[in-house]
Amino acid sequence: MIGVQLPGVDDSVHAASLQELTRLGKTLGLQVVERVAQKRSALAPGAVLGEGKLEELAARVNELSVRTVLVDHEITPSQARNLEKATSAEVLDRTAVILAIFQRHARSREARLQVEIARLSYLAPRLRESSAGRDRQGGGIGGKGAGESAIELDRRKLRDRISELRQELSAIERDAETRRRRRTEASTVALVGYTNAGKSSLMRALTGSGVLVADQLFATLDTTVRALQPPTHPRILISDTVGFIKKLPHDLIASFRSTLDEVRDASLLVQVVDASDPAHQAQMDVTREVLREIGADAQPWLVVLNKIDRVDVATRAELEALHPDALLLSAKRPEDVALLRDRLVAFFEREMVEDEVTVPYSRQRVVGDIHSSCRVLAETYDERGTHLRIRAHPAVLARLRAAL
Repeated sequence: MIGVQLPGVDDSVHAASLQELTRLGKTLGLQVVERVAQKRSALAPGAVLGEGKLEELAARVNELSVRTVLVDHEITPSQARNLEKATSAEVLDRTAVILAIFQRHARSREARLQVEIARLSYLAPRLRESSAGRDRQGGGIGGKGAGESAIELDRRKLRDRISELRQELSAIERDAETRRRRRTEASTVALVGYTNAGKSSLMRALTGSGVLVADQLFATLDTTVRALQPPTHPRILISDTVGFIKKLPHDLIASFRSTLDEVRDASLLVQVVDASDPAHQAQMDVTREVLREIGADAQPWLVVLNKIDRVDVATRAELEALHPDALLLSAKRPEDVALLRDRLVAFFEREMVEDEVTVPYSRQRVVGDIHSSCRVLAETYDERGTHLRIRAHPAVLARLRAAL
């Protein structure tokens, strides 16, 4: 595989983008054997590379027997077609690569539907007329009229299929919305961040759940919700979400909006950052930008600089100066995970208030609700009913009093 990079002005951004393109290719099982860079200025509308660079690329593709060319940018169908003709190799732009990775890693029915909708939306404008397609025209009733060409028929089939998938996804989303409503009063934490920042590793360490942990891009596509361990009263729920990446395709953002609703509804966002990545600041900015797009940037934040065990002393000091409010840790160290757990518990504790309630014996079902949604400090009984001294969020207390 040869990677083609269309850089900006900043050389450091250029280098980081080339490295990310290499990792995207590696996730698909492709090996980057060479990289070609081209400034985007002064190019013809249908061109990806200048004539000289294009000839150089075609020669290298032939010499190395390369079968795939990756372009680290979203290119038009005509640009892809022209590049394929010049190199006789398959051409995939950045969006196509990300979609292929998502399609490979989607496991749940919801994730597969979301990815398929995005893939078909990407494919529809890239269907091109062939000579055979132009011959496949038929008239309407009686064989008269222009009829539909093959390309028009294929596009209509794609639109119909996308509509069917969206209807099926809507039913799943309604079920997910019902589950989220049931957790309205719960203390919820959403782990967000750039892909491969270590969110799933932290999720497993915090909850003891068996979520997939892999050193690859977009290993997690499904939102998983688990209770913090050791358990707290009331419970604190942790959700692991899909990772972000620079130039994330808009169709994917739209398709995964229901999944990211978990983020928008969370009480606290924990932004997990790979502290060992030289481009970590740019990755933090990308995460914030995507969350702004879905309206999930108003919640309280806690920045966690993960993989700190891979950072030298000097770099750690720089990170501490740049991010004084961040928590520096490694998901591999139990003592670091315990420190994060304490921070999460303290965050929710500060909003809780202490109060006393009396539950008449005729309302004993409320006692079970209190134990599940509050911290019970003391419990006594007399002829009037059950007396409980509790700590809870004001909204929970108001609901419980209304039930009494």
